[in-house]
Amino acid sequence: MAKTNRSRAQELRANQTKAESLLWDLLRGSQLCGLKFRRQHPIAHYYADFACVRKRLVVELDGEYHDQVSAEDIQRQKHLESMGWDVIRFRNDDVLQDVEAVARAIASHVRLEYSLLRRKPNPSGMMHPKSPTRSHHSRPSQREG
Repeated sequence: MAKTNRSRAQELRANQTKAESLLWDLLRGSQLCGLKFRRQHPIAHYYADFACVRKRLVVELDGEYHDQVSAEDIQRQKHLESMGWDVIRFRNDDVLQDVEAVARAIASHVRLEYSLLRRKPNPSGMMHPKSPTRSHHSRPSQREG
C-alpha cells in the first residue's frame, strides 16, 4: 500500500463514527464467525468501511448526512462488484439501535451460522489470548481468593 493510501486509511480510522466504532468492536479480532475484517481497507481508489478479504465482502455504513444511498455510493458499489466484491450496506441508525442484529445479518449474508466470540481487552488495549467468552454464554468473572 502506498504511503498516501496508508495515511488516508489511518485518518479515516481516527475519525470513525460512533456506528463504525460499535461495529468494529464486533468485527475486530475475528470475533464474528472467525472472519478477519479490515477497517478502512483500500480497494482500487476506494476505502471500504470494513472488508473481509477471504470472503471478498465489503460492509458499508451509510452515515447521518443522507437517508438514502447516494448516486456516488451506487457507482462505488457497482465498481467494487465489478471487481468481484460483494457489498452489503447498513444505515448508521441500524448499527446504533442493534449492532448485534447487524452482525447476524452479515453472518447470514455470507451463509454462515452466527457465532460471536467476544474477547475482553487487557489494559494495553490488545485482546488477551486467554480471555475469550461467547456473548450468549457470558459468565460473571470469579475472583480467586
